[in-house]
Amino acid sequence: DVPAESPESYYSTARRIASETPGSFYPDQYKNQMNIEAHYRTTGPEIWDQVDGNIDIFVAGIGTGGTLSGAGKYLKEKKPEVKIVAVDPEGSVFYDYFKTGKLPEPHVYAVEGIGEDYLVKAVDFNTINEIIQVNDQESFEMARRLSREEGIFAGGSSGSAVLAAVRYAEKNDKEQNIVVVLPDSGSRYLSKIFNDEWMKNRGYID
Repeated sequence: DVPAESPESYYSTARRIASETPGSFYPDQYKNQMNIEAHYRTTGPEIWDQVDGNIDIFVAGIGTGGTLSGAGKYLKEKKPEVKIVAVDPEGSVFYDYFKTGKLPEPHVYAVEGIGEDYLVKAVDFNTINEIIQVNDQESFEMARRLSREEGIFAGGSSGSAVLAAVRYAEKNDKEQNIVVVLPDSGSRYLSKIFNDEWMKNRGYID
C-alpha cells in the first residue's frame, strides 16, 4: 500500500496511463461529479421502481461515493424521509470525518471496494444520515454466511453492507423496508474470503 498521492498508487498510475495513451479516457470517478449523476439517473430510479417506492432505509458502502450519493439523492427527492446509511471499514477516514468533522489517521484494512484514506470529492455527506463502521473479520464472516445460508455469492464489501443493514435493523425495532446494495461478486475472492487457509492465516477464523 502507498499513499494516494504516490506516483505508484493506482490513482496516479491510471492518470499516467491515460496521459500516455492517445484517445484514452480517464473517468476520474473519485472526483468526477458525473459519477454521482450516473447513479442519480439510473440506480436510484431502478431501486425506486423495483420496490414501488416502498423503501425506508438505503444502505450502501462508500467507495467512490457515486452509488451512495447519487442513488441516495434521488431516493430522498422521491421520499424525503428515506434514511441513507453509509458503510465504512475500520481504517478508512469517512466514519470519523462524518462524526467529528476531522480527518483521522487511516490504517490498513483488508476489505476491498469501500473506504478510502482521503476525502473523496464524489461523496455528498449532506445526503448521508448515518455511517456504520465495520471491521474486516465480521465483513468476511457475513459474506461467507450469505453464501452458506442464503445462496448469495458476494464479496467482502457486500458482507460489510449486509452487516451494517442488520445492525441498523437491530437498533431500530420499527418495521422498515431496507434496501442494500451488494456491489461485488464472490468469484473475485475465491483465493481469499472463501479460502479457509487464507482466512486462518490472518486470524479471521479458527
